[in-house]
Amino acid sequence: MNVMICDPISPRGIALFKQRPELKVTVLEKRLTEAELIPLIADVEAMVVRSETKITRKVIENAPKLRVVGRAGVGVDNVDVEAATERGIVVMNTPGGNTISTAELTFSMLMALARHIPQAHGSMKAGEWNRKSFSGTELYNKTLGILGMGRIGAEVAKRAQAFGMSVVAYDPYLSVSRAQALNVETLSLDAIYARSDFITVHMPMTDETKGMINSAAIQKMKRGVRLLNCARGGIIAESDLIEGIRNGQVAGAALDVYEVEPLAKDHPLRALPQVIMTPHLGASTDEAQENVGIEVAEAITDYLLMGGVRNAVNLPSLDAKTYAQVKPYLQLGEKLGLFLAQLAPKQNDRIFITYGGKAQELAVTDPVTRAILKGFLSLSAGKDLNYVNVRAQAAARGLTVEEKRSDEPVTFNEWLHVSVFSGDQKVSAGGTFFGSPNNPRIVRVFSRPVEIHPEGVVLLLNNKDRPGIVGYLGTLFAKHQVNIASMSLSRDTAGGQALSVFQLDTLPPTSLLEDIRKDPDISNVRVVKL
Repeated sequence: MNVMICDPISPRGIALFKQRPELKVTVLEKRLTEAELIPLIADVEAMVVRSETKITRKVIENAPKLRVVGRAGVGVDNVDVEAATERGIVVMNTPGGNTISTAELTFSMLMALARHIPQAHGSMKAGEWNRKSFSGTELYNKTLGILGMGRIGAEVAKRAQAFGMSVVAYDPYLSVSRAQALNVETLSLDAIYARSDFITVHMPMTDETKGMINSAAIQKMKRGVRLLNCARGGIIAESDLIEGIRNGQVAGAALDVYEVEPLAKDHPLRALPQVIMTPHLGASTDEAQENVGIEVAEAITDYLLMGGVRNAVNLPSLDAKTYAQVKPYLQLGEKLGLFLAQLAPKQNDRIFITYGGKAQELAVTDPVTRAILKGFLSLSAGKDLNYVNVRAQAAARGLTVEEKRSDEPVTFNEWLHVSVFSGDQKVSAGGTFFGSPNNPRIVRVFSRPVEIHPEGVVLLLNNKDRPGIVGYLGTLFAKHQVNIASMSLSRDTAGGQALSVFQLDTLPPTSLLEDIRKDPDISNVRVVKL
């Protein structure tokens, strides 16, 4: 079996591959482009990458024997996971390997930024002795704003507190109990901007976070603020940062990641003396690289020789028989999680999952629970979220996960129910299968019976059970050229309150939602995309 190591990994990782006589190992001497890689992979069954080599759809299409791709690191942005999944190729990563190394780099950058260490070093190397030009600021009694309190953000907070800094944090998904355990004060973004002397970013790249540190945000910050980004390039808009530095609003910045990597030689960031820069070194420590090299070698070898699956981002860690049993529930669970993510508040304390009917007879429920969490966290956690790290992501937010196998009688043969709690507030949904495992349905929402095919656009609203309400809503949909695919109504009593659910062919325009909300008998109008 041919294994190709496309990017440098630790010698111990390479040695682990080579010690197995069943494996033929090829170590590429340099990073290859897509066109250069394709002629070499016709017989390759496993590929190992870090962040440089791109495993694109075209690469996958030209590797007919490829069975597994291993990423020696956390993020898999350079691997087309969807194309791999379509081909049945397992994509593995090494979760958690760079948490400490990235946190330590961030804090090193923070200290260097405060005391102008790189600039002073450069001056000394140039033969100068210029003390007055490099007067810095102390960290003690300063306020550090952390955007994103996952594993790395939490480690940065510990180090800042040890230096006597006051730590404030923005993370709309962090529970109150978790924030208290970390001894940080959670604030709104605007409050973070107004109070912080330093601001560091530790959030995934999502539609919500892309470019969030822009001109408008920078203008809300303290004059003389210092910014750090060792997370994902693009969260800080580089052109706006440059403008903020030039006009004096931003005193300095420390960057390890960039919108486009490698950074262009003539990029204007390079010309600013207030900016400290490193070439994406977050995971570049001997310990981190040793760990991820060994971990990826062990995982791929185990898969190729024994069929074991671990640390897979697109497949639960299961044997073939068990996977066939739980596979239908993975799709249903992920859809239930995604559905509730769009109905629940951003800040939640607990998820309670009930397995009933035939579902409580599953050999294992952990993969289904992970699928539910993956759906629930997917809108906020970005591309790095997967089956492997999803429980850790939930724990980092202080989200308690509880599971129960229930033998209580249920209406359906299979029963999967999820409740999400935020203090005293609860949102819930239950699902089952109609006829076959390939036909999932959401059949309970807020304890009301409904029928929702978990695909496409769903509009939910509460309304008074009055004559003509369905016709009235239908007229509004027609007025705005929105077609109803199906609908489901559930009322508590005649003339009481009802939950109405509409599956639509397209997203409803804002004008339609505004018209619906004008009716005093209608409330809680929400749109969910599945």
